[in-house]
Amino acid sequence: MSVLYETRDNIAFITLNRPESMNALDPESFEELGRIWEDFRDDPDLRVAIVTGTGDRAFSAGNDLKRMAQRAHPVLEYFFPTERRRLEHGGIELWKPIIAAVNGYCLAAGLELALACDLRIASENASFGALEVKRGLLHGAGALRLTRAIPMAVAMEMLLTGERISAQEAYRVGLVSRLVSRAELLPTAERLARIIADNAPLAVRATKEIAVRGLSMNLADGLRLRDSMSRLLFQTEDSREGPRAFAEKRPARYQGR
Repeated sequence: MSVLYETRDNIAFITLNRPESMNALDPESFEELGRIWEDFRDDPDLRVAIVTGTGDRAFSAGNDLKRMAQRAHPVLEYFFPTERRRLEHGGIELWKPIIAAVNGYCLAAGLELALACDLRIASENASFGALEVKRGLLHGAGALRLTRAIPMAVAMEMLLTGERISAQEAYRVGLVSRLVSRAELLPTAERLARIIADNAPLAVRATKEIAVRGLSMNLADGLRLRDSMSRLLFQTEDSREGPRAFAEKRPARYQGR
């Protein structure tokens, strides 16, 4: 399997599993990721996902360029597969939180995948790059997300030069929120996922949706969206459980309804 998928408690673990090619993404990987996103989205028991790569060398080195070179029309086929669209837009279409645990190289389409996640944690040996211009290609959706994730000048330098930045620089400019040792990468991601999973799931999803949709809205429209979301949440059992648990001085038991 080019992508491994397992679940524990309320957390999904998604692992890119082509270590011999530094977890490069081939057509089969995109197909498997598309199915995994749907399974994660539709499983009511799953609240958070963690995405990482097998081994220490790479989260993902990007598209499998050797496979692309074998195609009759590699550039056209690169831009339009449905599975790739699912990958690029996964962070918008899935309102459950996704954490990228970045180990080693995070390049090109691998960077696009990390940018589609809501939170990014990196090991100290990680590096990040939008290398497409060095190969006559386009960074695509990643270019749109990168300029929203970090300062414009830094993003443009990465996009136009195709040069990599270190994990330390990624942390400094805000591309990742935490920088840890390789040994602590997955434990840190899992601890963060469990904190999120313990929160009210409907409130978490609504918060993510408002934050993401709000990027393309003016403040007035964003506040209207907030108001409509609040009205819906106030009708849920979870919205009553939270204050009740606080008053009774006990942990809340959220059911996602």
